[in-house]
Amino acid sequence: MAKLIYVMNVSLDGYIEDAGGAFAWFPRDDEVFAFTTDLLRSVGTFLYGRRLYEMMAVWETDASLGAQSDLTAEFARTWKAADKVVYSTTLAEVSTAATRIERRFDPAAVQQLKATAGSDITIGGADLAAQAIRAGLVDECQLLVWPTTVGGGKPGLPTGVRTDYALLGERRFDNGVVHLRYRLLGS
Repeated sequence: MAKLIYVMNVSLDGYIEDAGGAFAWFPRDDEVFAFTTDLLRSVGTFLYGRRLYEMMAVWETDASLGAQSDLTAEFARTWKAADKVVYSTTLAEVSTAATRIERRFDPAAVQQLKATAGSDITIGGADLAAQAIRAGLVDECQLLVWPTTVGGGKPGLPTGVRTDYALLGERRFDNGVVHLRYRLLGS
């Protein structure tokens, strides 16, 4: 069975975006970028909320991003190679290949996907991941914690739900970012 993995950049105070909706508080870093590409290379399917999908789709729709460097070219290849499922009630069509829209999050369908997938699945977007965590579907949580606080905004982990985690590993980067890898207990 494939694992469902929540991967997200978060501030030190636990937010994925600040109170104004911005997430530009974490600068690109080649070491972290290469690590993220390696992490996603083995993933066969990305599950996205609409906003995250629209942000990530540029890796396929804007060829200039992949042309910036060998690192960005590899990330673009990795991103394009995976299937994508976008959960949205408002998105009319997708702009990328190997992508489909689902109008609602269906835990049974995600469980079936996990049972039949040939490789791991990531889930992105805090609201979508919160639904999957509440449904007991997320196997791992991998956070890239950036050394900055934003003081409020959208939390990276769901509020109002108790979840226990077991630390599987951590990695420190020269820029102060820490990658934390947890298994969700009970899943």
